[in-house]
Amino acid sequence: MTATVAGLVAALVSFAGPFAVVLQATRAAHLDEAHTASWVWAIAVGSGVSGLVLSLLTRMPIIVAWSTPGAALLIAAIGGFSFSDAVGAFLVSSVCACILGFTGWFGRLLALVPGSLTSALLAGILLPFVVSGSSAVVSAPAVAGAVVIAFVVAKRFLERYAVVIALAVGVCATVATGAAERVTLDLQLTAPVLTMPTFDPQALLSIGLPLLLITMAAQNAPGLTVLRTSGYTPNDRILVGGVSLVSATLTPFGGHAINLAAITAGICTGPTCHPDPARRYVAGVACGLANLVAGAFASTLVGAYTALPAPMIAALAAAALLPSVITALTATLAGPPATQTAALITLAVTASGIVVGGVGSAFWALIAGLAVWAVLTRTTSRARLTAAGKALSGSKG
Repeated sequence: MTATVAGLVAALVSFAGPFAVVLQATRAAHLDEAHTASWVWAIAVGSGVSGLVLSLLTRMPIIVAWSTPGAALLIAAIGGFSFSDAVGAFLVSSVCACILGFTGWFGRLLALVPGSLTSALLAGILLPFVVSGSSAVVSAPAVAGAVVIAFVVAKRFLERYAVVIALAVGVCATVATGAAERVTLDLQLTAPVLTMPTFDPQALLSIGLPLLLITMAAQNAPGLTVLRTSGYTPNDRILVGGVSLVSATLTPFGGHAINLAAITAGICTGPTCHPDPARRYVAGVACGLANLVAGAFASTLVGAYTALPAPMIAALAAAALLPSVITALTATLAGPPATQTAALITLAVTASGIVVGGVGSAFWALIAGLAVWAVLTRTTSRARLTAAGKALSGSKG
């Protein structure tokens, strides 16, 4: 029972704050209700299927979720492209992740890019959403302010459930102030909508490449670390490759990316889930089933969130992303001064939101950060590239 409850709580946390970020991404893409529901269906069903199957297969609590930082990236990057171009970028990103996972090249290629730079890229993408939470509180102090206050108080006493409590308080404040929009909720199964992908080079650089790096370095890598820290020995090829394969299969229905969870995985991998590590896989099964149910009724879920005012959603998203921003900023400032300088330049260019030649800031941030890092650490970077090249050439997949 405790493992089942842990899995359900993990799913609930995912559909609290992080889900708000996904909805903001769908709005940035100017999608109608059918395509929005299809996007949610894809990421929920993908998370459910892969988490359920992998948990049963490995007898480990494999918690799979959608890429929240990836959704945050899309809010700024997706607006300049057609949705089919975005879907093409999603597909290429997931296929590349699948190849990197199954071949075992994931860790080797990750070593090419300093961890501080990928953390800075993540921080630059997420930080503007935390900043926008302040504007939300000013524009709607009753509902957005209630979310922030509830999050802080819950963080002090019930940290694990802080986002869920913030959502509940925000909903109560919305109803009490009459700020909710009138919507009709109908419990009908969601019908996914197929979008044939098209491939635009600028979309691949602005969306596909940053999405791949963020999903692999900021999501899958920490997800594996959580499992190892809890005493498990995960097979990264099966887990990363399998999840990415499911992600690629569902991208034509709008799903941007699914990956191994890190934050919510912590709920299901420790002793509070179950004293016996061999029994904690039940949490992964329960979380997977909950995601499947949520995906089946994605239209209803989207309708419920649509009734909430935009400032409340912005404040909730800021609260949900705050721990990830703290972690990313801490990693950004780690390392020697030369790496810190390159990382801060990466952060600044990412957060600037510049668009050059139709390509978004995340790509140019990587270029700028890597160039500065290579100049400031010329000897070291050459040695790392040589070592990584030898490792790749010696790999047999």
